[in-house]
Amino acid sequence: MSTFVNDDREMPRFQVNRSAMVDPEVFALERDKIFNHSWLYIGHETELPKKNDYKTRKVAGRPLVFARDATGTIQVWINSCPHRGAMLCREDSANARFLTCFYHGWSFSTAGEMVSMPGDDAYGEGFERPGLASPAKVDSYRGFVFVSFDPDIVDLKTYLAGATEYIDLVCDQSEQGMEILHGTHEYSIKANWKLLVENSMDGYHAVSTHQRYFEMVLAARGKLDPSALADSRGIDLGNGHAVIAGAPATEGLFGRPLSDAGAEERAARFDRFRELYGDGWVDRMMGNRNMVIFPNLVIIDLVMGVVVRKIDPISPDYMEVTAWELAPPEEGDELRKQRLDNFLTFWGPGGLASPDDVEALETCQTGYAAARELPWSDISRGMNKDINSTTDELQMRTWWRRWNELVTGERLPVETKAPLDEMFRAERRHRSTESTNA
Repeated sequence: MSTFVNDDREMPRFQVNRSAMVDPEVFALERDKIFNHSWLYIGHETELPKKNDYKTRKVAGRPLVFARDATGTIQVWINSCPHRGAMLCREDSANARFLTCFYHGWSFSTAGEMVSMPGDDAYGEGFERPGLASPAKVDSYRGFVFVSFDPDIVDLKTYLAGATEYIDLVCDQSEQGMEILHGTHEYSIKANWKLLVENSMDGYHAVSTHQRYFEMVLAARGKLDPSALADSRGIDLGNGHAVIAGAPATEGLFGRPLSDAGAEERAARFDRFRELYGDGWVDRMMGNRNMVIFPNLVIIDLVMGVVVRKIDPISPDYMEVTAWELAPPEEGDELRKQRLDNFLTFWGPGGLASPDDVEALETCQTGYAAARELPWSDISRGMNKDINSTTDELQMRTWWRRWNELVTGERLPVETKAPLDEMFRAERRHRSTESTNA
């Protein structure tokens, strides 16, 4: 048994020591071992539609500027003036040709080059005029932009491993390229950040925690078939990434039904996708998926929409969460209206899911005050099965084994499961994806 994880294959049992949720030394190790050596999500290219657009973000505790320069190239800069360190950009977002420090007036282009400094002649001709600093690595996949502070990290696509397939299932739902809609859902939770990681791909809690939501869906649909969850899988995607994925049969469990016009438009869209990608790929696309890209990016695609969620650890018992809606820009007004209504009803600040989850996670954190007396949390569900559904916990164990490897250096073997059936293996008929997010 390791310090933080008990991965007992004989019983079988998988436990996580609750000290990982409360100990400041563990939190410091995570900052160093995980967030300094992973690819981390900063934003989506469509958030910057115009040249010289920028947004300010925090990633791994660092203030960053996420920008599109005057040539249209995506750039990421450290939001700190190389002179004395003051923040260059203090607004959440803006469009500006120059990024000027209000402290001493040093100014830079959105391409990171110094433009001017007051009293330039006081520095001498040989003085090196610095540009802006950048994270060690910046790259994107299908419009999702990541940074890494590790100059030796593997390339992004290698890092994403099997997660690229599930990003493709989301992005292929638009021929123009999926876009982030205006508006951001920002909230905080008085709990350890890893609890929301678990929660974001936990199908076991849905019916009990979100009882009000399912009562509403039952009233709207007239019936629910929980046996549809048998058509779902928990899947290890490699490198700590994992997903719970459902077949089209699970669609009837989520969201109020679409209007006739909305359903007709959606069906026509997917008929078009069948022509482009083939039946098997589109059958998968019409299912649902809750994916975590290690360590802290969540992409959830249910019938009520696609949420992109970034989880930022602030302290052992406090996190900040930012969430966006990803949608196809070409969908009609009626379908968009119903998408947003379903999205806000489930995930919105006054919705029937997010507040439930916040309450659940904060009560867990309260319980961890007794970690000495009750030191282990259990994540064993489904270890004894060859085929894991979304109500099992394979996906969480996958994430925790990667966490444990980075924090302690101990590498635990993967769980061997039965091969996935065709529903979860069908490949996309080839189509070029050379554009950024199309």
